Amino acid sequence: MVQIGYTMMTEQAGPRELVQHVVAAEQAGFDFSVTSDHYFPWLAEQGHAPYAWSVLGAAAQATSTIPLMTYVTCPTTRYHPAVVAQKAATLQLLAEGRFRLGLGSGENLNEHVVGGGWPAAHVRLDMLEEAVEIIRALFEGKNVNHHGAHFDVENAKLFDLPDEPTPIGIAVSGERSCALAGRLADLVIATEPKAELIESFDRHGGSGKPRVGQLPVCFDTDKDAAVARAHEQFRWSLGGWPVNSELPGPAAFDSATQLVRPEDVAESVPCGDDVDAFVEAVRPYAEAGFTEVALVQIGGEHQFPFLDWAEKKLLPALKDL
Repeated sequence: MVQIGYTMMTEQAGPRELVQHVVAAEQAGFDFSVTSDHYFPWLAEQGHAPYAWSVLGAAAQATSTIPLMTYVTCPTTRYHPAVVAQKAATLQLLAEGRFRLGLGSGENLNEHVVGGGWPAAHVRLDMLEEAVEIIRALFEGKNVNHHGAHFDVENAKLFDLPDEPTPIGIAVSGERSCALAGRLADLVIATEPKAELIESFDRHGGSGKPRVGQLPVCFDTDKDAAVARAHEQFRWSLGGWPVNSELPGPAAFDSATQLVRPEDVAESVPCGDDVDAFVEAVRPYAEAGFTEVALVQIGGEHQFPFLDWAEKKLLPALKDL
């Protein structure tokens, strides 16, 4: 049975609201939660980008059972991996073992702010691999001195560690990232229901490990309003990873999506309140081998109606997958 999660999307709600949303998601019966980690929204219409780690600390205290996870943090540019290790270990203690650290190679949208330039994709994967090795060593309680191709660590050691190392997930989009995840990750993360990603992950050592997907949805009793909102705030998602990782800011995403029509978005995002349509949108993830799927309800001001509907109608229907 596929576990169904809830997404605290930092691009579309403020910090206090995000915590309120995940509290309500826990009460509604979602199996887990994930949190995006952005410096900018994808589009100006989304309107938010609070610091995800502060939100997660508050969420850890406001909830008691729902698992938490970054989806995903880039540990290479905006954050140094030694700092990521420290805040992940601290959050795991606050959450009493409910946190998983999702990592990825990042997007120019968020990482450009520190002024270091945006490396080529193959370099970003090299950086991610080195970062994960540093984080794992610190999670093990080691005193770390590291002088690598991309990072230096001088006499680092974490003094507050959970009893068990925080699980690490790695986001994948192709063969090389799947190989990296299979070798170094405790779980795999992907945003498309591609069976070939899961198969590649398994070939490289991931067999039996959790695999977590994500699906945008737009619940509204007025289907036309749902389609309009999905187009306004989520048309960026049709660009695909090779494009989305490279664009530098919301204005670029707005320009790149000028020709995307509402009906184009509605083809990939279930809109309205037809439970069967939402179930059928989740089904490809189950068929591809995903064990968990986090739903993203589009529209920061439309979370509570969605959560109420999900508790009463959607989650019971998804239990049959």
